[in-house]
Amino acid sequence: MAREYSVEDIIGILKKRGSRDNAVGMERYGIRSKALILGVPKPVIKRIAREIGVDHRLAIELWNTGVHKARILATLIADPCSMDDELLEKWLSDVDNWDLCDQLVLNLLWRIDNAYEKAIEWCKRREEFVKRTGYALLARLVWRRVIGCREIEGIKGLIIEEAMDSRPYVYKAVSWLLKWLAKRDDTREVAIEIVGELEKLGTRGSKYIVRDVKKYLKT
Repeated sequence: MAREYSVEDIIGILKKRGSRDNAVGMERYGIRSKALILGVPKPVIKRIAREIGVDHRLAIELWNTGVHKARILATLIADPCSMDDELLEKWLSDVDNWDLCDQLVLNLLWRIDNAYEKAIEWCKRREEFVKRTGYALLARLVWRRVIGCREIEGIKGLIIEEAMDSRPYVYKAVSWLLKWLAKRDDTREVAIEIVGELEKLGTRGSKYIVRDVKKYLKT
């Protein structure tokens, strides 16, 4: 039976289990946010999520607290079927670091009904973490075998174009996508083709991606 928590219960636990040393360590890894970072270990969040199960109302309340790990917990207990466009945009507008971005993708967004279409839409947006969300979501969909060669063939040009973005959080997400394409036998050739095109660009992002992905293309 799922355990009932209030927002106040959860924030109290997070404050108790938080660590200043952990928060400083997160900052060293580039996890900085306007949200409150308490330095709570991820296993604490996962345990609470398991005890709660799916609770979409509580997820929304937790996100609105402005506490970083409360928002990550929200991604674990939200109902993907209840993530309408308005809520998706609200949550995306609050994402300002790679940790929350990636957890939102890994825990929740890949399970929404129109994940592929949304990923393409977000890849085309200018905002740094919206764009990262789009590419990270494509990577997750490839990883989970929700999409394959047919879908990637249709957006090769988009991937190549966005690899020229000079922002590391964007081009590293493009690299993440290509690495997963390289790992799958049925998508490996399209990864090789895209990397070949990126080699011609000579931009900061394309050079990083080629160097990173080629490790996975070695036979």
